[in-house]
Amino acid sequence: MRDVVLALLVKGPSHGYELRGRLAVALGPLGQTLNAGQIYVTLGRLEKAGLVVLEREDVPVRGPRRKVYALTADGRERVAAWLAESAGPRADVTEFHLKLVAAAESGLADPLVLVDGRRRELMHSLAEAQHAALAHDTDSEAGLLLEGIALRLQADLRWLEACGRTWSARASRGESGGIDDE
Repeated sequence: MRDVVLALLVKGPSHGYELRGRLAVALGPLGQTLNAGQIYVTLGRLEKAGLVVLEREDVPVRGPRRKVYALTADGRERVAAWLAESAGPRADVTEFHLKLVAAAESGLADPLVLVDGRRRELMHSLAEAQHAALAHDTDSEAGLLLEGIALRLQADLRWLEACGRTWSARASRGESGGIDDE
């Protein structure tokens, strides 16, 4: 969550409610469980880490002045490093989706490059799982586990194909693909 929040601040300062709204749009129905309190706790931790600074709204649109957070240079470096990191073997679909959204929103990485990198990782893992499965009886406990792993990897690869199509279509239409385009 912290890296996604940092990435959403790349375009400019924001307050927690706005960040929550942008995340809710990116997550669709899964984003309904997010509350602004979670975002503000994350922002507080990021501030303590020196990755964001707290500002105040100059002229409130309505109500009291809000706490507005801005990215520091260290925060920008952290976002760039996170976007360059491998998703890892146990990456969650939601987590990777948010990474794609954050890449497009921040402009610090190309979502299609991330999709291609993840595809290579999954293909490597699938090859390893299939190779290991050949060494086990398909009716054994280990064989069933390996089959499950291979099927999950195949499903993730199909989802990545859909991601690639979507992000390619957005790029061809000239959209950044970020949350603000939704």
